Amino acid sequence: ILSRKNLHNNRMAKRIWSLVIKDFTHLIRDWWLPAFMLFGGLLELLVIGWATSRPITNLPMMILDQDQSTASRKLISALKNTTTFSISHYALSYDEIDTAMDRGSINAAIIIPNKYGTEIEAQNGKPTIAVILNGAESTAATAALRSIEGLIADLGIGITIERFGLPEEALAGFIPSLRVWFNEALNEALYTTPAELGLMLEFTILIFAGLSFSREREMGTLEHLLVMPFSSLEIIAGKSIPVIIIGFIDFILLGGIVRFAFDVPIRGSVSLLLIIALIYILVELGKGLVISVSSRTQHQAFLIIMLVGMVDFLFTGYAVPVESMPSILQTLSNFIPAHHWLVILRGILLKGVGLETLWPNVLALVILGIVIGSASIFFVRRSLD
Repeated sequence: ILSRKNLHNNRMAKRIWSLVIKDFTHLIRDWWLPAFMLFGGLLELLVIGWATSRPITNLPMMILDQDQSTASRKLISALKNTTTFSISHYALSYDEIDTAMDRGSINAAIIIPNKYGTEIEAQNGKPTIAVILNGAESTAATAALRSIEGLIADLGIGITIERFGLPEEALAGFIPSLRVWFNEALNEALYTTPAELGLMLEFTILIFAGLSFSREREMGTLEHLLVMPFSSLEIIAGKSIPVIIIGFIDFILLGGIVRFAFDVPIRGSVSLLLIIALIYILVELGKGLVISVSSRTQHQAFLIIMLVGMVDFLFTGYAVPVESMPSILQTLSNFIPAHHWLVILRGILLKGVGLETLWPNVLALVILGIVIGSASIFFVRRSLD
């Protein structure tokens, strides 16, 4: 009896292995798909990481100096020293600023009114300036606003000290003690690159899994596969193993880019991260197989994958923090595997925490994997049978 079971298992393993070889042969012949997914994902990660890791500098600014005083020149010099702005032009009238804003050639404009210097020198003076920002480019406008607010705050403290003859130490009590955890430099790349890694991994798994059966159906080889002496479980295993291997390699490549190209730390356990990454790959694999057997063509599968991926993207916290969403959407995010995966990924990379902290998200990911995986196997086997 044992020898018969071993013989049966060996034959089943050989049949599964032949399907794995068949799928890898397809991928080698259609080399553009794995090349596009692997190297395209790496390129997108590099571009996103490079764009978000660089500070915003040299924003075009126009200045209308109606005062022409020593105080106004001091303000202009301070604006130049921030490196956030590049003074492109000194306007002679407000119409020039209006025209430049309409054309989008400047991101900010400063209007220094008459008597600005007189108001600064007066004991009870109230100096004011007009700041105009190009809100059509919100990211640049936000950076410009922060820079100007910081500059004005420093100038205001200096004016107060000069008027009242106070020592600089007199205002030291109003300076908060600030400490940033996990991302000391507030580098945006440390937030965006792990999220981009998780998103690229999801799309890689969904696309390779989603095109497996739909490619066979479109090429007319699915019927040939079904009449061969393969059980439905063997077909599912033969289609799944190449996707798991490619997904795991893709995760290691993306993780290497995140670590060595953008200095994102890995403060937690690497082995724990790899184990949970494998669990996440299996979860997304189940979704991809369902999409694959439900689609008639590869184009249809690709469109469904884009739809599913974009819905998952909304609940990952990449674009909008989940905590700021309405309560019903926050509850719905608990049923999105990508949401838990990104919480785990950031927790291990940036915070260095382990299962003692991440166990609710790991447990949710495992439960979702069991549910999605069981439903996927049942649905795919029924479709194949």
